[in-house]
Amino acid sequence: MRKPTLQDVARAAGVSYATADRVLNERGNVAEKSTRRVLHAIETLGYERDLHAANLSRGRIYHFRFLLPGGDHSFFRALRQAVDAEASARRTDRVRFTLTEVPTLDSDALARALEQLPRDCDAVAVVATETPRIAEAIGALREARIPVVTLVGDAAPDLRAAYVGIDNQMAGRTAGRLIRMAHIARPASAPGLILPVIGALSARDHRDRLEGARLVLEGGPQLMAPVVVDDRPDLMRLRVSEALEQEPRITGIYSIGAGNRGLIEILAHRPDARPFTIMHDLTPTTRGGLEAGLVDAVIDQKPAQEVALSVDVMKALSDGRELPDPTRDITPTIFLKDNLPAALPSPPTELQPALLPTGDPR
Repeated sequence: MRKPTLQDVARAAGVSYATADRVLNERGNVAEKSTRRVLHAIETLGYERDLHAANLSRGRIYHFRFLLPGGDHSFFRALRQAVDAEASARRTDRVRFTLTEVPTLDSDALARALEQLPRDCDAVAVVATETPRIAEAIGALREARIPVVTLVGDAAPDLRAAYVGIDNQMAGRTAGRLIRMAHIARPASAPGLILPVIGALSARDHRDRLEGARLVLEGGPQLMAPVVVDDRPDLMRLRVSEALEQEPRITGIYSIGAGNRGLIEILAHRPDARPFTIMHDLTPTTRGGLEAGLVDAVIDQKPAQEVALSVDVMKALSDGRELPDPTRDITPTIFLKDNLPAALPSPPTELQPALLPTGDPR
């Protein structure tokens, strides 16, 4: 059965096609009686507007801005590469992307970038930490009718328009379950000691993962106070080395954020006495750790899928359509040494210059 067209709506309402089109696109200058007949016909026929065709006819171009952490962290590089891939894939859909890089876990720098963001786009996607200033900046964009979508970890839930990412508490519970399984043979008198390593407490995804692990580990291996490393490999090397020296009974390490190059260097120097180790996000670094037998499991959140879904969400927000629920669509994957997918060639790390406006901050 074919879908009803606008011509069908006009015929059912007893008006011209032009009148039905004016009602549908809210251009006014239509009698109230005719408007009611058109709206009734739309509802009765179940007419669904072809937004893609409508946007093409109007020459509309969507403009979406991404604010993502810069630097050489493998996961954030993967996010930027995913934006680049979407920019190419969506070109025929008349979608334009602008990517601005901000320092990793620098809340003040991110707040400034949000405050200074040009009000020239349809929506913004951002990897945000939680501070009052960032929440205020997101609120200001909302007041300017620019919806903000948070990526990877949620922030300002009362002000942002949507969150796109995994359920981070579920990911933390998954890590906790793997740790309990690895310690199942230990005696009740010595259940094990787990060192959690996080990037920052202001990152909600890190807090949620830590809380998820804590809930599952209750009554089992003991969770120590977290070591904060700002997602920096140098701080990871320094602070985890200090923790291992101060507490030689550590039997597990849960690396919740990034900076894992530093942790893998530590583990490489103690291959026969290393703790059970779990990391997040399948990157060249964590893959190398799995392949070398230095890392036991990696929980991946599928960054390419997150970026693609964020674009779908921003388009829905721009069109005034019902939002999809991306969290339901992104299920974390547990990678072990035995089930690694084939390594893909590394795509370009930057957006093509043509996709970026002149003077855009990088």
